[in-house]
Amino acid sequence: MTRCNPGHGPFRPDRVDLPRFVAGLFAFAVVTVGAGSSVAAGLPAAGPGAGPGPGTVSAPAGHDVTLRLGQEAAVQGKDLTVRYLRVVADSRCRAGMQCFWQGEATLAFLLKEPGRGESTTAELHSGPRTGPRATSFAASRVELVSVSEDGGEATVRIS
Repeated sequence: MTRCNPGHGPFRPDRVDLPRFVAGLFAFAVVTVGAGSSVAAGLPAAGPGAGPGPGTVSAPAGHDVTLRLGQEAAVQGKDLTVRYLRVVADSRCRAGMQCFWQGEATLAFLLKEPGRGESTTAELHSGPRTGPRATSFAASRVELVSVSEDGGEATVRIS
């Protein structure tokens, strides 16, 4: 028969071995960073002479382009790429539901200027209530035009 003995179970906060805890945390960080760099090492290098990579579409400036999650647009005539990273938040009313508020989606995009080696992440919103629909980067404007119902595709206008 097992007896309950409060405070004497397998975890005792008053008996944490700090050096062992820090060593474990450090090992976790090394493994996490190593895994991330291993993934990044498999990505093609983007330089001024590099063409669009796999999953990259060529987009004429001033026109709408629809990107799937993870897909990138290389803007023709500009040193600019725009990658659709993820859905940050989505409070939009689902199909078949009656809602008092239409809601909006917030999407994250990675904007890069490969020739200069500069990049930034921008969060764009499908409505005006919680944040901007557009941002400026590398002498260009990137505007979120629409988001598919499931968030799998986003249409942006790059000018």
